[in-house]
Amino acid sequence: MNILNKIGLTVGALLVTGAAFAQNPSVDPPANSSYDEPVNSLWKPSLVKDGIIDRVPHVNKATDLARIREVDAAWGHRVWRQIDVREKQNQAFIYEGDEYTGGGAFVEILIDAVKKGKVQAYSILDDRFTQALDLEAFNTSLGGTWDTTEVPDINTGEIIIKVTRREFDVNTVTKYRLKEDWVFDRNTGRLMVQIVGIAPLKDQYDPNTNAFLYSGPLFWLYYPDLRKVLANYEVYNPQNSLHRMTWADYFDGRYFSSYIIKSDANNPRGLDFERNLRGLEEGERAMEAIMAKEDDMWAR
Repeated sequence: MNILNKIGLTVGALLVTGAAFAQNPSVDPPANSSYDEPVNSLWKPSLVKDGIIDRVPHVNKATDLARIREVDAAWGHRVWRQIDVREKQNQAFIYEGDEYTGGGAFVEILIDAVKKGKVQAYSILDDRFTQALDLEAFNTSLGGTWDTTEVPDINTGEIIIKVTRREFDVNTVTKYRLKEDWVFDRNTGRLMVQIVGIAPLKDQYDPNTNAFLYSGPLFWLYYPDLRKVLANYEVYNPQNSLHRMTWADYFDGRYFSSYIIKSDANNPRGLDFERNLRGLEEGERAMEAIMAKEDDMWAR
């Protein structure tokens, strides 16, 4: 048997196997599929075929990010930007979830990935990923609140104080912070941007007056590692619930709305633009400076 016949038989076997898997939804999906273990313990899958579409498992794998050799990096800047989930363009972040989004909101995907050891969480002491969090420290970073309620004792009938811990409320995460690099690659003649880290920000309130205080990061995740996990979860599409992209594609394509809160350009002290009354304008100017620098490279 010559090599061409061998290749033909191999390709044919692969096609038959793939067709059988696609036509038979009862075939067990791979163990790393996104919906065999929901990210929200309260979410339950349907016990019947919920709809007229004969669905098949959606199993994806993220391609490796492009790397830039130091010798090819003409110039670059690091920026920090913020995503506000209350903006209309960012409503995918607050979608409660279905079988292809893991059964939970985006922050629940992140928390589940850390708890199951799919990705490492890092402390908020800095954004350079210098201190890894173990599971106990991670659960502590999530916080939660203590509630006191008066309940009658079933034996004596006396009123006693019962202290309980309220579960983490995903609705308190209203922002996400991104740390990203903008680098001009002279080898390809392109301005490249890649996300380095991501941190969910939780709203903090005064325990006495319940007045809003600030939004602070819970933990940092190294995005190149997280991206491999996000490739298995799909993004809510408000225009068409059948055609979706993965969260990895969503971030790579930069379909979110955000604003810059800090840049390392002309900022030796690392001050945030949020401290300035015209912080949004400062952020826009920082982005305009990056784009102008790219145009200048082409003009040379």
